[in-house]
Amino acid sequence: MMPADYHMHTPLCRHASGEPTEYAAHAVRLGLTEIGFSDHSPMPEDDFDDWRMRDSQLAEYVAKVELARKDHPQLGIRLALEVDFLPDRVEWIRQLASRHPWDYLIGAVHYVSGGWDIDSPFKRELWERCDVDAVWAEYFNRLTLAARSGLFDIIGHADLPKKFGHLPKRDITPLVETFLEACKTTDTAIELNTAGLRKDCREIYPSRAILELACAKGVAITFGSDAHAPTEVGVDFAQAIRLAKESGFTRTRQFVGRSKRDLVL
Repeated sequence: MMPADYHMHTPLCRHASGEPTEYAAHAVRLGLTEIGFSDHSPMPEDDFDDWRMRDSQLAEYVAKVELARKDHPQLGIRLALEVDFLPDRVEWIRQLASRHPWDYLIGAVHYVSGGWDIDSPFKRELWERCDVDAVWAEYFNRLTLAARSGLFDIIGHADLPKKFGHLPKRDITPLVETFLEACKTTDTAIELNTAGLRKDCREIYPSRAILELACAKGVAITFGSDAHAPTEVGVDFAQAIRLAKESGFTRTRQFVGRSKRDLVL
């Protein structure tokens, strides 16, 4: 049995296609028994960027997921958000967490200082004139703060800066270990996100080296396709499962109502 696909988007984020019920239908065809929608959460300012739902659409998002549940009662469908961790938005995140009965929250870092969303295809030229090592360091420092905050159930795509192929020249193992220790302390899972295989880096997020360290430290894992279209649900899960097992994992984490349990992988 395949693990749940816990990372999927909807058209409300303005860069995905297909309704949640279509994602669910595809999951059923694949033989999945559990999925979770985790679209990009709103910000207090609707013009914060152009790749997330507006605050006024949050109830509509919940209704779309509820419709998918009604249409596919044989499928466990979880309600979640992918929430950007920004150090000055902690109270906003807490407020979001209280607004609906979420099953889990994925914490993610897309932004570094200066308001640069490092994975934006429209700003990738900034990588050509930055200190790549400095970006990786700031990214992992923020990711560690996210894990340490205890606000999230899962940390998403934990080595996102590799998306366009920009790898650090320095050894980032100490940064990764500090991040994973924060995950272990707060019992926050990390995800195997197969979207990296569809990006320039051509590699699952995070790398095998990070996964092996995570396993050694006893950090839990989940799986996600980061689907932005129904046909991307569960994509490359066989490869992700194999990587997880080769890295030493034997279990995957399940969430219902923000309660967790570990299932045999």
